Amino acid sequence: MRRKYTHKGYTMTMVYNKDAKKKNTNLSINSDLLQKAKDNNINLSSTLEKTLEDKLRDKEIQKWQETNKDAIESYNQAIEKRGLFGNNFRRF
Repeated sequence: MRRKYTHKGYTMTMVYNKDAKKKNTNLSINSDLLQKAKDNNINLSSTLEKTLEDKLRDKEIQKWQETNKDAIESYNQAIEKRGLFGNNFRRF
């Protein structure tokens, strides 16, 4: 079962399982950047996880938009041509 989350008012499927086991890994990083992060008590693991999550979410949004591009364009054209359903009832 995929979990849902809300992002900017939209309910979306989580991009990864946050309950999955952590795994050690090796990374190469600029030594000055690493030292400055350590000097500022920046937790590398949590920072990387958050950044990767944001990147993955952005990629999923882009994929969804590309997949639904034709339908969105078609809907927008129909609205432009016929207007919104409730336009006749508006008083403003």
